[in-house]
Amino acid sequence: MTESVNKVALLSAYDRRGLVDFAKLLVDCDYEIVSTGGTAAELRAAGIDVVEVSELTGAPEMLGGRVKTLHPKIHGGLLGLREDEGHVRQMSQFGIRNIDVVVNNLYPFVETVRNKDVSLFDALENIDIGGPAMTRAAAKNHPNVVIVVDPNDYEGVGRMIRDGLVTQRERRRLAAKAFQHVAAYDTAISSFLRDDRTTVLPEEITFGYSLVAKPRYGENPHQSAGIYSLLGATGGVVNAEQMHGIEMSYLNYFDADAAWSVAREFAEAGKHAAVVVKHANPCGLAVREHQIDAWEAARAGDPVSAFGGIVAFSERMNSDTADKMRGLLLDVVIAPNYDDEALAILRTRRRTRVLKVAADDPPRLEVRSVSGGALVQEPDNLDGDEFQDFRVVTERAPTDEEEIDLWFAWRACRFVKSNAIVLAKDRALVGMGAGQPNRVTSVNLSARVAGDEAVGAVMASDAFFPFPDAVEFAAEVGVKAVVQPGGSVNDESVIDAANELGIAMVFTGRRHFYH
Repeated sequence: MTESVNKVALLSAYDRRGLVDFAKLLVDCDYEIVSTGGTAAELRAAGIDVVEVSELTGAPEMLGGRVKTLHPKIHGGLLGLREDEGHVRQMSQFGIRNIDVVVNNLYPFVETVRNKDVSLFDALENIDIGGPAMTRAAAKNHPNVVIVVDPNDYEGVGRMIRDGLVTQRERRRLAAKAFQHVAAYDTAISSFLRDDRTTVLPEEITFGYSLVAKPRYGENPHQSAGIYSLLGATGGVVNAEQMHGIEMSYLNYFDADAAWSVAREFAEAGKHAAVVVKHANPCGLAVREHQIDAWEAARAGDPVSAFGGIVAFSERMNSDTADKMRGLLLDVVIAPNYDDEALAILRTRRRTRVLKVAADDPPRLEVRSVSGGALVQEPDNLDGDEFQDFRVVTERAPTDEEEIDLWFAWRACRFVKSNAIVLAKDRALVGMGAGQPNRVTSVNLSARVAGDEAVGAVMASDAFFPFPDAVEFAAEVGVKAVVQPGGSVNDESVIDAANELGIAMVFTGRRHFYH
């Protein structure tokens, strides 16, 4: 490479959208283009003069391309301080040229490991080493080096370069973006390599997300918001395909996730689950052999709250169900797929959002922001043996039908905000009380919603009853069996009350608070 007064731009990118046009702009502004491998080939094919990195460094690419830019003439050109006389002297001594612009984005590690069958070898081969090192070096020295990692920035940066000044404010923004790009990349790698079977809660933990949508506002109109996808994730509500309807809101995503979580929990071979959610609480839920029957039973659980609700189905939606839903205002409909006729019916709804959600693995960790940090825990998954561990504590054991409904109610109760009470009958939710500071009020609310359907129903409570009053009230409205964790110092008095009232009661030994 000959000495030149031209500035130097180093371009090495996996995502080459818009790169040719940006490189042409740099050439027009008297930049000399240095590049590697596939990037160099694409630029040359577009008629752009390119200097290979190996010509700049005097060293060939090595180890099948693993070593290209890891060289003092690259990193010296990126890290050298123009105003430092010592740096200038050393760079002159060793023939190191300043590099003024870097365009770099990284090997597609995230895209590679989205394939559940990816081999460890293929995953490791897609871990970029030189790219992150080069990006970090350029970002560290951003007062002197412009670093671009996002093709969406080409236009704005190009305009500034053409005008003769990339401002320090813009350089700092680009540097922050570059460090974030590398940090997210490293997070994806560590998440892939981490063995959660042995290290559920590591000493240090990071999560990588990418912005996928910007709703008009957050929970309230004065709050800004973004929707982010976990790096590497392909399923779930955030990555759902919107088949119809207006733009999803922040709360639509929140409630849709709650609905999909319940539908996924109740998915069962040969059966259909339908769930209605309002304010993240399931207010309707049923499991039936036919989807249309599941929908009708779920809606009947709280027909008032179903208006404007979010509806999810565990199986492909058919046209009979879609037709039966006519006339009811719904914000979001969610299913793993849709019959063509069902989709055509749903598309007659102007505003209803229709989501097709791919199957996804349950989250391995739950994270909530708190002041100064985060609360991290394992998800509250049901133990497969939990039903087997049910312990009858009353003189009367539940009937076979009651036992089926108790298990149904217990599973449903896990998705209702504490203090949570669920009334169920014939594998359908008939009443729900959520989010109350005392359990008796939740029982009262669930009975009020259930009305006459409380007669013969079963009741589930996410935590123990500290006193007999809730069970006594449940008996008054016709509840015949109760499931709860047990564990109160007053368990015996609660059991005695159930015996006196002829109620069957089982203890699970496991609490399911949900805040």
